[in-house]
Amino acid sequence: MNKLSRTRSALDRIEKAGNALPHPTLLFVFLSLLVIVLSALFYSIGTAVIHPLNGNSISVVNLLSLDGFNRITGNMVKNFTGFAPVGPVLVVMLGIGIAEKSGLIQSLLKLLVLKAPDTLLTFIVVFAGVMSSIAVDSGYVVLIPVSGMVFLAAGRNPIAGIAASFAGVSAGFSANLLIGPVDAILGGISTEAAQLLDPGYEVAATGNYYFIIASTLLLSIAGTWVTEKFVMPSLDGSSTDNQAESVSLHLPAAERKALKYTGLLVLVIGALLVWGLVPEQGFLRNPETSSIIKSPFMSGLIAIIFLIAALCGTVYGYISGTFSNGNDIVEAMEDTMRIMATYIVLMFFAAQFVAFFSWTNLGLVLAVEGADLLKAAGFSAIPLMICFVAFCALSNLFIGSASAKWAIMAPIFVPMLMLSGISPELTQAAYRVGDSSTNIITPLMPYFALVYAFVKRYDKDAGMGTMIVLMLPYSLIFLLTWSLMLAVWIFAGWPLGPGVSTLYAG
Repeated sequence: MNKLSRTRSALDRIEKAGNALPHPTLLFVFLSLLVIVLSALFYSIGTAVIHPLNGNSISVVNLLSLDGFNRITGNMVKNFTGFAPVGPVLVVMLGIGIAEKSGLIQSLLKLLVLKAPDTLLTFIVVFAGVMSSIAVDSGYVVLIPVSGMVFLAAGRNPIAGIAASFAGVSAGFSANLLIGPVDAILGGISTEAAQLLDPGYEVAATGNYYFIIASTLLLSIAGTWVTEKFVMPSLDGSSTDNQAESVSLHLPAAERKALKYTGLLVLVIGALLVWGLVPEQGFLRNPETSSIIKSPFMSGLIAIIFLIAALCGTVYGYISGTFSNGNDIVEAMEDTMRIMATYIVLMFFAAQFVAFFSWTNLGLVLAVEGADLLKAAGFSAIPLMICFVAFCALSNLFIGSASAKWAIMAPIFVPMLMLSGISPELTQAAYRVGDSSTNIITPLMPYFALVYAFVKRYDKDAGMGTMIVLMLPYSLIFLLTWSLMLAVWIFAGWPLGPGVSTLYAG
């Protein structure tokens, strides 16, 4: 068996093992039941640890009891409605839903790629893919097929365009120049986990902002390099189907006009934000300290993102003709909430699991014991976080959902690493590196089959193994360079976001 066959065989085994896992929602149901059973078991043997910050004894609480049953049933609704990742994400998605259904996001993605000069085409395709995560799924359904057509129109192999775009959209899912739903989801889950140890700790949506800005540039450059140095040469001489297919390099007049007026609106909004943030006494700064940290801007960031997306989508929709009245805007938000149904159901059961884990004190016990093991091992922050990145990358091959996986891992690793002096934001940043890098090589990723279908349009003989081998260089280079950047970031002690350190002082 040659090396390629062995690689495909190993990936087939991973796919088979991953397919054997239950649906992420059912996984949380089973985990919640397991927590209840384990709470009874460890309570019966008197498991307890000493809280490292206040010196109090922490004992496991038994949920398999009448008191536990009353607590579970009495707080089930509160667990869900108070779960940090739920509200912010749904609010942001209402605004983004208007922008997406109006056609604004799709037009911006097309314009960005179609207008790219030949010398920068690959870079722009990867960059646009990374940026598309602000609209969650638009990159997969709009940008990836458009990238293939644009590469074909430019005389390049369209499969290389699909690969470059897929790398940006999926492997770069946790990077962006803007704060979006991903930041709200992960920040909310990290907050719930951090509060197991420090009840007053809050991970803001901007907790990794500086890091993801740098990541956007890094991944765009790395993705361009892989495409030009590995993917394009590997596809040289290969034939593709549908060679006569072409794509228009011009947007319709109505869409161009709508983009123009939307751009003017963005300039007005930008001027208002500058007016409120730049002057020392700006109305968006903290009125007592004049700081941007813990200011009305930061506390209202989710609402501001919603308003900007909603206003821009509305203006674009009316001018382009996508929206004809207010009912169309309401329907756009309703359609988005239908799409979010899977997320809402998942978060309901994730909220119960996180609450149960918190009530039982199992998370704190594991965190204290795990932190003691880490201290005994003598790992410093950099090797510790690189190991965590590798663990997340491997886990991603089996559980594709970023939010589901983080909801399972955060209650254990966030407080554990806090006790080792690592901030929740740094743990979250490391998770994003590992989780995103292997998205493009696991068939368990929900959109993998869709991208595979795009490739089949140009190569009818392509198989799943072809896809995996095509994307593997991106995954390895992203994992290597992104991990290296994380290590440099930790060594330099740079802030991960506004007012956010890599260290946790307790």
